[in-house]
Amino acid sequence: MRRALILLVAVVGLCVGMVSDEAAAATRKKAVATKHHVKTTAKKPVVAKHHKSTHHRHVAEAADDGADPTLRSASALVTDQSSGAVLYEKNAGAVVPIASITKLMTAMVALDAQPGLGDMLTIEQEDVDTLKGSRSHLRVGTQLSREDMLRLALMSSENRAASALSRHYPGGRDAFVAAMNEKARALGLTETRFEDPTGLTAANVSSARDLTRLVAAAHEYPLIREFTTTAEYDVMIGGRPRAFHNTNRLVGSSDWQIGLSKTGYINEAGKCLVMQAWMNNRPTIIVLLDSQGRLTRIGDANRIRRWIEHTAASGRRIEA
Repeated sequence: MRRALILLVAVVGLCVGMVSDEAAAATRKKAVATKHHVKTTAKKPVVAKHHKSTHHRHVAEAADDGADPTLRSASALVTDQSSGAVLYEKNAGAVVPIASITKLMTAMVALDAQPGLGDMLTIEQEDVDTLKGSRSHLRVGTQLSREDMLRLALMSSENRAASALSRHYPGGRDAFVAAMNEKARALGLTETRFEDPTGLTAANVSSARDLTRLVAAAHEYPLIREFTTTAEYDVMIGGRPRAFHNTNRLVGSSDWQIGLSKTGYINEAGKCLVMQAWMNNRPTIIVLLDSQGRLTRIGDANRIRRWIEHTAASGRRIEA
């Protein structure tokens, strides 16, 4: 009897051991599966990142294969300034707000009056922007020469400076705006209208096609060429020097030879940029309008330059 009891206990112990071993094996298997799942999940971002970089590489290859550049500006026009040949265009006839590109016309009209560039002008309360609420380093009461007002209006897109220039025009601001529209007609800018000298109003409109002519006309003025391509300039304000910077960062780039530049921005116009620059040893005019994104217009300008240089290096001709 005692021997049978001992045998029964041994059999039960063996069974329990087998169950424990199976449970442990199952636990280990589950742990391995879980560990494998975690490692697989951790690899997913790596795969996605690799896919993304591959995509960018394909885009870069497509941009360098001589095909037309893919621009993100809503309207664009690239022309050979000497021949007038169109190198690239996108919605070039769309009539849209042009923001501070306006100031190129402002500068031409101000200079056409042959004013005294050394005359002192004063920023008045009526020069303050009440339409968009834009800021300015030129406080009411600031006195600067007409030359410095012109320089800041073009280089740093100072709205109060542009407004002051129009107020000190023979006949005042109304006569100034009338002269802007008259000059637009004289230049054959049939899709261009101006209502103010700053570009803060969306009523100042034009097309990339018209602005190409506007840039070419403005390029004839030595002071406009100089002031729009000055990277930095110090002005004495309130007895202290204040540094003003060009709104186009490409002006200071060694990759570019820029002969004229002007940027613009209001919500209705998006980011705008016009330039005269030398590319492939040719004077070229670039107009980029309604670029969404802080750096889109700069990116588009660089894409155009690389496209022209790559096409020239490959021996191909750019067809209009």
